[in-house]
Amino acid sequence: MSHMDAYRASGAERLRTDDLLALMPKHGASALDVGARDGHFSLLMAERFDNVTALDLSQPRITHPKINCVAGNTAALDFPDRCFDLVFCAEVLEHIPSPALERACTELARVCRSTLLIGVPFDQDIRVGRTTCSHCGQTNPPWGHVNRFDEARLANLFPSLHLAERSLIGSTRERTNALSTWLMDQAGNPYGTYSQDEPCVHCNHPLGQPAPRSFVQKLITKAAFLGQRLQRPFIAERANWIHLRFERAN
Repeated sequence: MSHMDAYRASGAERLRTDDLLALMPKHGASALDVGARDGHFSLLMAERFDNVTALDLSQPRITHPKINCVAGNTAALDFPDRCFDLVFCAEVLEHIPSPALERACTELARVCRSTLLIGVPFDQDIRVGRTTCSHCGQTNPPWGHVNRFDEARLANLFPSLHLAERSLIGSTRERTNALSTWLMDQAGNPYGTYSQDEPCVHCNHPLGQPAPRSFVQKLITKAAFLGQRLQRPFIAERANWIHLRFERAN
């Protein structure tokens, strides 16, 4: 089983998928899947919509009579205004740095005729799981997530649309602190998300694997984990993901 297949089969991912489908319209003429990747949601949307456009930076490879695969940039969509009944964008916005993020959200709202469905990690502590690029030596956020979102920030990114429904899905207590983050950086971030497909956000090269640690760096790593353990009793649970369904009023 591939990494993506294992991810799709996990209980947490099934929970996320089920909630997004519950928020999605049951039928319609046209839908846009932004960040389609392996086509997981495009195929599910094809069961509800007459035509689905699957868009990613590289043209997706999805074979289905209802699905049209295109390469494109979310911050500059090559579609007319209000041309899709549903615009679906999940696990995408957390990867887009400003000011491209604001342009992308403007574009998503522009091509939406009726419903916009957004899914992102909720209030993620993007200091947890950081990596150090073996090519340029710069620190990266986990999974290439450069943004941290709550409901207010998301709503402010789509001022022309009405927020119709919100879901908070899953639970986590994953948090760190400034001292543990600094210590882990000094240790080379040996336990970051090096299995990710996303390249370094600084040099765009593959991250590679963490460098071997010295004895001192191993001690620093232990100190970083100790700092995280000491704060754990004071960390409240929060949701893993936030899903927002926006509607166009006119």
